[in-house]
Amino acid sequence: MRIITENDIESLKISPKTCVQWVKEALLIKPECQLPAKVHVHPQGNDFITTMPCLLTPETATFGVKVVSRINGRKPALKSNIMLYDSVEGDMKAVIDANWITSMRTGAMATLAIRTLRKPDTKVYSLMGLGSIARATMTCMLHEFEEEHLQVRLLRYKDQAERFAEEYSNYANVTFTIVDTIEEWATDSDVIISAITDAQGLIVEDLNLFKPGVLVVPVHMRGFQNCDRVFDKVFGDDYGHICGFKYFSEFKSFNEIGDVLMGKAEGRMNNQERILSYNYGLGLHDVYYAMKIMEKLMA
Repeated sequence: MRIITENDIESLKISPKTCVQWVKEALLIKPECQLPAKVHVHPQGNDFITTMPCLLTPETATFGVKVVSRINGRKPALKSNIMLYDSVEGDMKAVIDANWITSMRTGAMATLAIRTLRKPDTKVYSLMGLGSIARATMTCMLHEFEEEHLQVRLLRYKDQAERFAEEYSNYANVTFTIVDTIEEWATDSDVIISAITDAQGLIVEDLNLFKPGVLVVPVHMRGFQNCDRVFDKVFGDDYGHICGFKYFSEFKSFNEIGDVLMGKAEGRMNNQERILSYNYGLGLHDVYYAMKIMEKLMA
């Protein structure tokens, strides 16, 4: 049994484009995998500890389970580990620090959703919640859309927006604008991305601020429930994880992004559809990443 640290993973120098490719590959094999719904416990307040199992395809002989926790006041608030098993013999192969995996697969999935569901003429992106997940998303986007110039609005909070923009100042394909209000942040945006881990209410209360054709990607699911019943389409990474949402029965349309990638469902059909993309975060992606990382380290 091997212990794989974050330093071990970072030494592999896995590219952001590879991260996006891995989430896509995992979605394409999803119908052949066993993916039970997550199990959550809540020690106090909004803190949680979540268990995420997945059995990959038979030829991989791989089962894994991730345990992720969010504890308010801890730095970082989110931490996670993955236990990887040989599903034929039942033996544990590795315990893997999953903090890098969690950030990068989440950012990569948001980027894949954006590539799949945005308008062709998308120019303006709005981003809030500027922690590790937002950085992973921004990094994946800048590499995945390297032939485009992205106009990115950041919502000011203390000095986080300025530090975020400075961190990406060496990228030639992005321009940052820092705004002070939600109205400035959301108005006329083509893609709205929220990476905040906790929301006490609705982030954009006025639905009129969402322009026709907007794509909203709430990375941590919070703060956009007023869109659920009025947006033209809702997409997600897994029906089983999303069908329990409060307004699921009132969605105008729901499909999995994987079905769009496989040609089994229609994605965006025109530049007027307002679309919501709920990507719950799947043990499938965690275990697939872990397997790929194990393969690279063994090689």
